[in-house]
Amino acid sequence: MSIRLTSWFGTMVAAAAVVGCAGNNTTNSAIDNPAARDFTNSQGRSGATGKKILVGVVFDSGGLGDKSFNDSAWAGIQRSVKEFAITEKHIESKNEKDFETNLTAMADAGCDLVFAIGITQQKALETVAPKYPNVKFAIVDANVTAPNVRSLLFTEQEGSFLAGYLAALTTKTKKVGFVGGMEIPLIKKFQAGYEAGVKTADPSVEVLPAKYTGNWDSQDKGKVAANILYSSGADIVYHAAGRAGLGVIAAAKEQGKFAIGVDSDQDEVAKGSVLTSMIKRVDEAVYQTIKDTSTGKFTAGNKLYDLKIGGVGLSEMKYTKDKVGKENLDKIAQVSAKIVKGEIKVPANPDELAKYLDKIAK
Repeated sequence: MSIRLTSWFGTMVAAAAVVGCAGNNTTNSAIDNPAARDFTNSQGRSGATGKKILVGVVFDSGGLGDKSFNDSAWAGIQRSVKEFAITEKHIESKNEKDFETNLTAMADAGCDLVFAIGITQQKALETVAPKYPNVKFAIVDANVTAPNVRSLLFTEQEGSFLAGYLAALTTKTKKVGFVGGMEIPLIKKFQAGYEAGVKTADPSVEVLPAKYTGNWDSQDKGKVAANILYSSGADIVYHAAGRAGLGVIAAAKEQGKFAIGVDSDQDEVAKGSVLTSMIKRVDEAVYQTIKDTSTGKFTAGNKLYDLKIGGVGLSEMKYTKDKVGKENLDKIAQVSAKIVKGEIKVPANPDELAKYLDKIAK
């Protein structure tokens, strides 16, 4: 999988971060954003140099082919292989018991930089990283405090807010739903942002009680959860469930309803059945970390990718833009600008959501 970034950021002219990022390529934004940073130009896409390093990748359960965050990370690795003098090793984890073993194996193999893809590797990395002070580590979606660890974090609630806002503008039944994977604080961020976006766009739209699959793997559980929501009247269901979310998209296609994808651009998975995808630029975060390591600029600590710099956003809606309509796209652009300017502070957990909903109800 290669990834082209120039067109993705280069034409941004309005204030919404509606972003396109697929496993195979990146497309132009449906709504452009002058505040979003052009990662390609700032990083120097062509002619990049750096010392040869060995990069190890430990994928989360769900693995390659999830068309979600694992695949997005892999896109960043593959881009880096083409642009820098690096060699990569990767391994897919079957369950949480594998994480510590796999991270240790990568460090023992002589990797200069090791990626832990996914929040469920947090505890394993907290154990492994101190044992290898000369190895650099990076983890996606978790905060690990150590002098040799970079934490790659995202404002998922902001992108999810846009997804919810669009869902409320688009629904015909005035009912929408949400399917999560593991019921953990990270996924609650997606849920809180989504519900806030729905209610901001149209308080009369009902958000049905959320469903959780309990894992990132089971497409069958994702499909069952989505079908329950569709049979309860929802005509749009947003998922944040990794590979299990592919079952949500399958259900949407079968039912003639809409799904909203996550992490990567999943619009291609079921053309016309995926209203949009909430994209996290895991690929870019991985790429930047490799670049910093190969050029001797690696720093530990948190790196935040938010709506303002284009770290999260919506896909271009290539197959549904006509159904959404220009008026609604303009509304998304306007609310996106308010988030970027700080006029809207998107809730990131259930408590913040409750306070936000009380505030907008007054």
